[in-house]
Amino acid sequence: MARSPLTLAASATAALPGIGVTSAAPLTENAAGRFDSALLSLADGRTVVVRMPSGEETAADLAAESRALHALTSGVRALLPFAAPEVVGENGSGENRVLVVDVVDGYRIDPGELPKGPGYAPAIGGALAAVHALPVSIVRTDGLPVRAPEQVRDDVARLLDRADATGRVPDGLMMRWRRALHEPDLWRFESAVVLGGATSASILLVDDADGVPRVSGILDWSGLSVGDPAVDLRWLASAPTAVDDVYDGYAASGERSPDPLLRERARLYAELEFAKWLVHGHDAGEPEVVADAVALLEALAEGVRGDHIVASNRSDIDDALALVERVPPTAASVVDTSMQTDAYDPEALSLYLSAERDRAAAAAALADAQARESEGTVTEFGVSDLPDEPGPTAPIDLEGWTPAGVSPRAAEASAADSAADAGSASTGESLDAANLHQDIDDEEDAARASRAALRRWGVARDGA
Repeated sequence: MARSPLTLAASATAALPGIGVTSAAPLTENAAGRFDSALLSLADGRTVVVRMPSGEETAADLAAESRALHALTSGVRALLPFAAPEVVGENGSGENRVLVVDVVDGYRIDPGELPKGPGYAPAIGGALAAVHALPVSIVRTDGLPVRAPEQVRDDVARLLDRADATGRVPDGLMMRWRRALHEPDLWRFESAVVLGGATSASILLVDDADGVPRVSGILDWSGLSVGDPAVDLRWLASAPTAVDDVYDGYAASGERSPDPLLRERARLYAELEFAKWLVHGHDAGEPEVVADAVALLEALAEGVRGDHIVASNRSDIDDALALVERVPPTAASVVDTSMQTDAYDPEALSLYLSAERDRAAAAAALADAQARESEGTVTEFGVSDLPDEPGPTAPIDLEGWTPAGVSPRAAEASAADSAADAGSASTGESLDAANLHQDIDDEEDAARASRAALRRWGVARDGA
């Protein structure tokens, strides 16, 4: 049974010795029934809020709230563009803990009533971004929970295992969550200071002189920790009309690196609230809670059928084959693969390619000549593979012939060299192939070997 305002006022005097209470009024907070609260007017003119846990299971929440508010020192509060409650006094422990804080003025808007457009939604998004921008040392110094992305993912995995063990989660929904759990990109985020799941109803607003709303304070700090920023945005699943504007305000005010899958994780956390409700009812042995959770899960499964938390851009092989079949056949067209740029000289490039081919042909010719020398007779103009029937090989007239792939300029140079070699051959001079690459430099060696290779190719072609 909830405590009356008078009972809470009496408890507050124990937390504030020597302070008189002039009036007490009931206070409804967005604490999901976790706390019994009252608004008190004190004899010194101050107005405060007194809270006590509604039961043993919520005593830890009120203790966490007190601890978090103490962690918000004056230096930390100076970093926030809004107010946070300050502890005025406290007393007791467990179910008898009393926490007295000052009052932060403002009004609240339930998520479902949050309008789209400029004003409320962007202001709330900006306030959450300010919390996430706080130094993580604030939390670490006071020993509050700190979770890395791997730990956050492990927490989700454990929740899924517990929910799956009840046998009451629709198969399609569990597969959807498991698939998200195994998406590596989804869990690549930067941990930040978070409220731990506060909603828009925990955020107070006031209007300025022009009627423009701004955030005046945030009330719920019991979940203060370091973790996934998306957890503070999961409530947007209940505010579909304002979701884009909240994210816009969050991005505009944020000082952190962009998180491309922030929305997807926030959506996952919102869905997992139903799984938590199911696990709670199952563990507590409350059939009514289980039935309610199952109904919510079935409705959710129907609403997200065929959808994924993280959209996949990959196509399977069936999709690829179907796409190929839909492509109409077309005639092959001539494609101009030339480099459309003036950053090179076409003529110089042709000479370079010709020289490269000459060098390759020269290397092949030398290897071939050495192999044939061990079996037959090597001459300047051809090869005789029959040493028992020796005889001169007639010169090949290559005038006017240009091999494929050789530029005209390279062909002219080769023809001029060929004429000079023919004159030398008429005087009976012979070239020793074994000394071909020793008495001349590399460039002349390559050119001469290339000409020899071309002549052998011509002999073979004419004899075929």
